[in-house]
Formats: sequence, C-alpha cells, structure tokens
Amino acid sequence: MPEGLNFRIVFAIAAGAIGSSFQHGYNTGVLNAPQELIEDWISSCNNSTVGPGPDNKCMDKTTVTLIWSWVVAIFCIGGMMGGSMVGFVSGWLGRKGGLLANNVLVIIATVLMGLSKTAGSFQMLIAGRLIIGINSGLNAGLAPMYLSEIAPTSMRGAVGTVYQLIITISILLSQILGMKNVLGTESGWPLLLSLTIIPAIFQVLTLPFCPESPKFLLLDKDDEMAANKALTWLRSTIEVHDEMDEMKQEQESMKLVPKVTLKEMLTNVALRKPLIIANMMMLAQQLSGINAAIFFSTAIFKSAGLTEEDSQSATLGMGAMNVAMTFVSLILIEKAGRKTLMLAGLVGMLAMTIMLLVSLLVFDEGSSGTSWVSYLAIVAVILFVVGFATGPGSIPWFFVTELFTQSGRPIASSIAVAVNWSANFLVGLCFSPLQLAVGPYVFIIFIVLQIAFIIYVSFVVPETKNRTVEEVTAQFRK
Repeated sequence: MPEGLNFRIVFAIAAGAIGSSFQHGYNTGVLNAPQELIEDWISSCNNSTVGPGPDNKCMDKTTVTLIWSWVVAIFCIGGMMGGSMVGFVSGWLGRKGGLLANNVLVIIATVLMGLSKTAGSFQMLIAGRLIIGINSGLNAGLAPMYLSEIAPTSMRGAVGTVYQLIITISILLSQILGMKNVLGTESGWPLLLSLTIIPAIFQVLTLPFCPESPKFLLLDKDDEMAANKALTWLRSTIEVHDEMDEMKQEQESMKLVPKVTLKEMLTNVALRKPLIIANMMMLAQQLSGINAAIFFSTAIFKSAGLTEEDSQSATLGMGAMNVAMTFVSLILIEKAGRKTLMLAGLVGMLAMTIMLLVSLLVFDEGSSGTSWVSYLAIVAVILFVVGFATGPGSIPWFFVTELFTQSGRPIASSIAVAVNWSANFLVGLCFSPLQLAVGPYVFIIFIVLQIAFIIYVSFVVPETKNRTVEEVTAQFRK
C-alpha cells in the first residue's frame, strides 16, 4: 500500500468525490443518447397551447432545435454560475459543508427533470438542467479543493486525479444507460435523468462521517485542536506533528500578506501569474477539442462512413478507453509529474487531431479506400481520448489548488472553474455551426490551439510534483 494510504482516507476520498464529480460527468453525457426522444416530446402538443399541425406536431423543427439547444447549453451556464460561487461557499460553509449543502440542488433538479414529462413542461427540464449545472460548477471547485487538502503531499496528484476518473466513469455509465435497450426509451428517459440523485444520497450518507479539511480548520478557522483531530483521523495515526508544523508555517506566512481579494488577485504579480497559469491549464483542457470528440463522436464516426450502430459502439469504446487511461494517469501522476503528463497528452492529441482531419478529408474526397479511412478515424478519436486522459483531463482540476496558499485558493478556484465552464459552453455552442460551415477543416482550429498550449506549458508552467504549496508559491514571489 502506498505511503499515507489507509482505509479512512480512501473512505473520505470516495465520500468527497463520488457524489460530486458524478454529477459533473453524468449530466454532461446523459442527453446524448435520448436526444431524438426528448425532441419528439418537446414538439408534442403536451408542451404547446397551439393545435397540432399537418404532421401532428405542435412546434416546427426550428423552434424544437432552439429549445433543445437551451436544454443542452443551460447546463454549462449553470456551471459558470456555480463555479463563480466556489470561493464564497468554501469560505462560508467549508469544503465538506459546501459539498453536503450542494446536494440540496441535486434534489430540486431531480424533481424538476424527472417530472418534466409528466407535467408536460420542457421549461421544468430546462430549469432542472440549470440547477444541476450550478451544482456541478460548485462541485468542480469544492471537490478538488477538499481532495487536495486532505491528501498527503506525496499523494496529492493521484488523489486529485480521482475527480476526473469518476467524471469519465459517469460519462460512460450515462452512455450505457442511455442505450435503446436500457433507459433510452420514450418512457425511460425521465428515469435516466433522475438517476443523478443516487450519488447525492451516497454522499449525504457517507461524508458526515469524514472530517472537514484540516487546512480549512487551521488556516481559515484558526482551530488548531480541530485541525489536529481531523488530520489524526485521516492519517490513522497520532504522528502528525510534521504535517501540522508544515501547515503552521503556511499559516505564519499568510499573516505576512494581506487578505486575498479579487482586486489583490488581479493586481499582485505573485498571485496574477499563477492565476493566469491555472486559467491557461483550464483552457487547454476545454479548447483542445475533447468536447467535440465526446459530444459529437457519433456524428464524426458517421461522417467517416460508419453505420449508426457501429458509430455508437465506437463511442462506447472511446468512453471505456477514457476511463482506463484516466486510471493509468492516476498511477503515473506522482512518478512522471504534472507538466510531463500534460505535455505528453497534448502532443498525443495534436498528432491524433491531424490524423482525424486527414481521414475525414480523404473520405470527403470520395477516395476508393473508404473502409480503412473509417477505421483510421476511429483509431484517431480513441487515441485522442487516450492523450486527453493522460494529462489534460485530470491535471487542471487540482493544479489550481497546488499554485495557491489557503488564502488565495478559494478565489483562484472560483475564477478557474468559471473559465473552464465558459470554454466548455463556447465549444458546445460553436462546434456544430463551424463544422457545418467549413466541414472537417474545423479541426484546424483545434490543431492551432493545441500547438499554442504545448508551447505555453513547455515554457511557463512549473512542475509541482512532491513540492509543498509554500515552495511553489515562493517561486512566484521571487
């Protein structure tokens, strides 16, 4: 068993991560499979005061598409709203308290989404998606913060990767459950959306047995006794003096600098530089093209000549590979380092995006060897996901917590998470129109962005492996 790992910290990691990152991943992927079913329901007379038209529908296709776009996009808007509140909630309720209170939003969202069909109201579905988006945005800041602060320094990267691992598992689960022979049916899709309450129940039942973040208790609440007790519980030993001393040193250094405000974060170069790095890492994750691969993979495979059934199978294979490689990343993160894995992942994604572009162009030109081109497209997308899962998928979520001391961490996390969700929204909004306008050449945009991020990470981003937060922040104060 790795140093610092014991049953209690595994329990705390599961309690903190499963109920939070599941919401983020599951609700990202859950609408892909039942899209046509929900669009048919939206266009039906249950949702309109107008009488049926000649095709027995009450809404024209343009209106339905517009409503569907809002159902999808409102989740990201909620994520931006939730992300911007991370600093306030984590300071007011704490990391553990914020995660627990956040489950109230899951209950409200589940009721709205689950009963929307019965009530014949697509407005309820949109409202439910907004609320679960706010929940996911808060989770995206609170959970990595909690996981990072309860983990020993030697395990911080691996524990931080757990958040992304559960996101990938829940996306895959949503794709499997959304299949036509499971819950992707006319009567089953409301239940499919309602299953999001199960991990919330799990967290409400388990997280109360875990302590609050020792760093929050000592550095924010100045409660040394409670911090010592929490750390003793997490480490399953009373020998926590070294770690307590390390946190006290951070506490002393915090007293020498003024309280970190948003203005201070933007004007103080020692805070602004790591903030820019954290945001660039978030942008590297979202603007590298991963959402285009995940959300539109079936359409991409179809455009490469695969049947619908083969396209769905390839999409499931891609999701499974995403899970497997994120697990590999969890093992490698403390050996290879954050910067190395981030670069390796981005370089792999660049190579595969070029391969995908070539395969789509060859197919579009009507070349004779379209069958091998189809398989080339599958290989390119799946290996693209492998590259993403190697580093860019998991590292940005916890990297922001390694660049800031306790006083700056909540505000920095708020800004970084809001930037992440904004970029997510931008890709979701722009990819389809751009693909319609320029076809496969849309991937040139991602190629240019990937090259820019590779250069940035190579020359600007510091390595944080096995370094304390004080050591990392001292580098920016020089």
